Amino acid sequence: MTSIPSAPSAPSAPEGPPGPASLPDGPAFTPWPAEDARRYRDLGHWRGTALGELPRTWAARSGDRTALVFGDLRLSYTELDRRADTLAAGLLSLGIAPGDRVLVQLPNSADFAVLLFALARCAAVPVLTLPAHRRSEIAHLAALSEAVAYVVPDRYAGFDHRALAAEVAERVPSLRHILVAGDPGPFTALDSVSAEPGPLPTADPSAPAVLLVSGGTTGKPKLIPRTHDDYAYNARASAEVCGLGPADVYLAALPAAHNFPLACPGLLGIWSAGGTAVMAPAPSPDVAFPLIEREGVTVTALVPPMARLWTEYAEWAPEDLSSLRLLQVGGARLDPDLARRIPPALGCSLQQVFGMAEGLLSYTRPEDGPETVATTQGRPLSPQDEVRVLDRDGAPVADGTVGELWARGPYTLRGYYRAAGHNAGAFSPDGFFRTGDLVRRLPTGHLVVEGRAKDVVNRGGENVSASELEEHLLAHPGIAQAAVVPLPDETLGELVCAVVTAAPGAEQPRIKEVKAYLADRGLADFMHPDRLVVLDTLPLTAVGKISKRDLVARLTDEAEAG
Repeated sequence: MTSIPSAPSAPSAPEGPPGPASLPDGPAFTPWPAEDARRYRDLGHWRGTALGELPRTWAARSGDRTALVFGDLRLSYTELDRRADTLAAGLLSLGIAPGDRVLVQLPNSADFAVLLFALARCAAVPVLTLPAHRRSEIAHLAALSEAVAYVVPDRYAGFDHRALAAEVAERVPSLRHILVAGDPGPFTALDSVSAEPGPLPTADPSAPAVLLVSGGTTGKPKLIPRTHDDYAYNARASAEVCGLGPADVYLAALPAAHNFPLACPGLLGIWSAGGTAVMAPAPSPDVAFPLIEREGVTVTALVPPMARLWTEYAEWAPEDLSSLRLLQVGGARLDPDLARRIPPALGCSLQQVFGMAEGLLSYTRPEDGPETVATTQGRPLSPQDEVRVLDRDGAPVADGTVGELWARGPYTLRGYYRAAGHNAGAFSPDGFFRTGDLVRRLPTGHLVVEGRAKDVVNRGGENVSASELEEHLLAHPGIAQAAVVPLPDETLGELVCAVVTAAPGAEQPRIKEVKAYLADRGLADFMHPDRLVVLDTLPLTAVGKISKRDLVARLTDEAEAG
């Protein structure tokens, strides 16, 4: 068993180190009830195949066809399968065992895809974090999952992930291995972890295959267990709705660790259909458009701010985008006017996608008319999706009336990972997930998303937990009170606005200093406030709580007044 060598690290943050002792009580994973699981198997939704076995099926079917393109590297289905085998053998030789959790923080790359399947073949469980996450999120997720290994790039977007790994290793005693894609520094190079393929453990298809990271609506991010059975169905059914086939080329423009570009239909969906996946290092049009022209990309997925940028850029871009037939847009509500502009600007069809890493997905369909595509977020993916739209008292509302969306089905979780206390409030006794999304359901079954019931800011498709950011702000010695609220923004949808009062005797905090403070605490950049407002007092409700509704109204009025 290898050990983690010491490495220089940045100064430690004020918050204390997380550890397994603080883990919630209760079972780590909540399975579907036996009767529901049997029904999903009988219907053919769950096929009893582990994710690690899928590349073998695909290689037998598609062989020398190109499965993956990343830069100049082109992997056939056969080569993807072989690389997953050799890396799995190397991971097993390190001591990665069935059921072990492995934190993965890799950008879009061939390494990401190969590692995903290699861990599945070890019957280990990847915890898919985002390149933008920093010490606060990573240390929390490593401790919560009791990860035994952490896989990072050497540097990405100017940030040294090896220094981050050293800090996290000091805080989380379960970590035994740091694997680095690129220059490993004092750690182990990922490309050195290979061995001659041998016998592999057997994964239980009904057990967690991956742990996705929640958008975080209350407190720190939570882990979402997706099983082999439900996640394969998620991707396969999504591919069918999108009409994917062997001739399709999918561009993974968004970070592949997100549920959207991974399995909606994403990488798993395009491979299930026999097509080709192209990994883009960034979703910006100057990166993506040349790839679309060079590789003949037919399908891709974006969040609304990037869809707006693509639409504007396409007017004068020199690249030939004629191969593109379908653009999926999701992650936040799409403005109907922008939705109407996308097809003529990009020369392709638009598909609105509404969903969550926790499960439920809703898609507009090819048969939907242009106005339905522009103004709704589609219909649920599966015939077995059960949807309720309820008022605050838990009573059903009439079609066309706004209510909170509750969901249950063959790919919607029954509980967050190691979160028994939270699960008691997040799920009904009969297993419905209380999504926190406010929607209207039309008589056709289409959903129209109206907002969030939970305290979250959707900044360009990234959910920023107001309560988590407030926790960090209140630790600042110069801040006495803090409230985080969304402000409308044409580009990002919502901006993160922190409204604070200064501590007695302290200087008025400034946003540059506050951002530096949050960075020192290891908080990801997308969690930082876009705007800081300092007031003498914050408005209160009748029961003495900060009134965020009054704050938003005041800030909106001030903005409109100029």
